[in-house]
Amino acid sequence: MKRMLLAVALTTVAGAAWAADVPALPVTKAPVGAEVYIISPQDGATVSQTFTVRFGLKGMGVAPAGVAHENTGHHHLLVDVKTLPMAGQPIPKDGQHLHFGGGQTETTLKLPPGTHTLQLELGDTNHIPFDAPVVSKTITVHVK
Repeated sequence: MKRMLLAVALTTVAGAAWAADVPALPVTKAPVGAEVYIISPQDGATVSQTFTVRFGLKGMGVAPAGVAHENTGHHHLLVDVKTLPMAGQPIPKDGQHLHFGGGQTETTLKLPPGTHTLQLELGDTNHIPFDAPVVSKTITVHVK
């Protein structure tokens, strides 16, 4: 038992040291009251394999990535993501973190049959989450 606790402690210390080596990038403050949300589909909806997701935003504007205007950002759609991207680090770009750096406010999504979660996160001009994060509630869709 002591050996296992020591291993956990060493792993935690090593992980903390590694995290300290990753420099945080400048973080943009979010305006008070900013909200991002999914207009459609509705939470719990049953959708076909190809469907449209419409993004909503209150208290901020949309600007393409690389364009720095005060109180603006661009959408990222998180598909089946359980943990939000790390503060001070760019939102990953992969099959689960979809970037809309052109300023798009909707997309056509194709997912395999089953139950999936969708969530929006607004990123600044450099794809960095805002402080405080501007994220939607997570919705669930059932793909038939």
